[in-house]
Amino acid sequence: MSCPPGGSASATASPGAAATATATAEPPAPPTGTRHIPGPRLRRAPVTLPRPPLPALLPQAVRVLRRLTSLRRPAVHSALAACALAACGVLILRLVQRQTGTTGLLVGLALAILPLPFVLGSLAWLNRTARVPLRHVLFCLGWGACAATTVAIMANGWASDFLIAHQGPVRGETLVAEFATPLIEESAKAAALLLLLLPFHRRLRCRTERTCALLARPFSAIRPDGTARPGAGPRRARARLRPLPYFRPAPPGRRARSSPRTLAAGTVLGSITACGFAFTENALYLGRAFTDDQQARLDSIGLGGTPSLRDFDSTVHTFVLRGLLSPFAHPLFTALTGLGIAVALTTARRWPARLAAPGGLLLAITLHGSWNAAAGLGTDGFLLVYALVMVPCFAALVCFAVWARTRASRQPVRPVAAPGPETDFPSA
Repeated sequence: MSCPPGGSASATASPGAAATATATAEPPAPPTGTRHIPGPRLRRAPVTLPRPPLPALLPQAVRVLRRLTSLRRPAVHSALAACALAACGVLILRLVQRQTGTTGLLVGLALAILPLPFVLGSLAWLNRTARVPLRHVLFCLGWGACAATTVAIMANGWASDFLIAHQGPVRGETLVAEFATPLIEESAKAAALLLLLLPFHRRLRCRTERTCALLARPFSAIRPDGTARPGAGPRRARARLRPLPYFRPAPPGRRARSSPRTLAAGTVLGSITACGFAFTENALYLGRAFTDDQQARLDSIGLGGTPSLRDFDSTVHTFVLRGLLSPFAHPLFTALTGLGIAVALTTARRWPARLAAPGGLLLAITLHGSWNAAAGLGTDGFLLVYALVMVPCFAALVCFAVWARTRASRQPVRPVAAPGPETDFPSA
């Protein structure tokens, strides 16, 4: 016999079954005469993975940075160098514009470009002997035009203020022009060659006893029999530098000398750096002279004078002196530094390897100081120094370039030796 709904049978149900029935019951029906408007659809919340703690992210960041700045990627280093030189270029343009004005800066840049093709063309002819890669040439040119001039302007200003404050205005300016300025400028230009030699691209894998086979084999200071090898000091220093194909060391021997290609490479790198430096310096001096002449012309107009082309005599005089008479002055100075570095890196003799680099820098500083001192001797003294010092030095540089070009054309080109199995980087 069946029980009606709501009868005694439902009363005998267990409390747990009643709770389950109540939980699964449908919601009450809406009242009569109303419509149910559906609400917005519910979307599932995105599943978020738990973030690792900060100490766990540090090794990953270090790993990414190591991949970006890997020593095996020269493009990354080239991009970083280009950005740094571009920043120095913007800074040096701002410094020059503060001293010359916008109009003076544009005029100075336009006049400074005129002698540039002749100097670069001569160095390109010599580079056919040196065979320096284009990226190294562009780096040296940008370093001289941007970084070296920035360092020189700031350091010269500080040195001038210091010496004038302690030695007086007359003696201080003389010391700055003849000693401080040549030392600062030649050192700033020589830094480009040193940066090319730093081992940014070297990556050695020492497989046995943590001794690098590359450093132990060609540049070892100890012979197999246990005796000291002569000239081990310079060779041990060379081993820590970046191997460049145009700075290949000479084979060991008493008469081993630097090759014409090596000497030409040092000359090209030093002269290219100085060419960029001279361009920015000429732009500064020409723009300053034009600004002074323009101000003097405006003053003459205000005083009732008639303006003429003679109002720009200072600009013309500066251009003739720096652009026509001495476009090779700075390249000649720094070429001595490049020659010294080239001899120090490649010669097999002991004392030339030790004294060539500082000797070349000292000669460059001395010649630069003599050139600056000649400017204060008047017209006759300047022409005398120009005829007795600058012309013979320039003639000697031209003779050296012709000799290196002729000598290198007679010698067969030796193939670059492939890296051994114990090394992990190319020779260039």
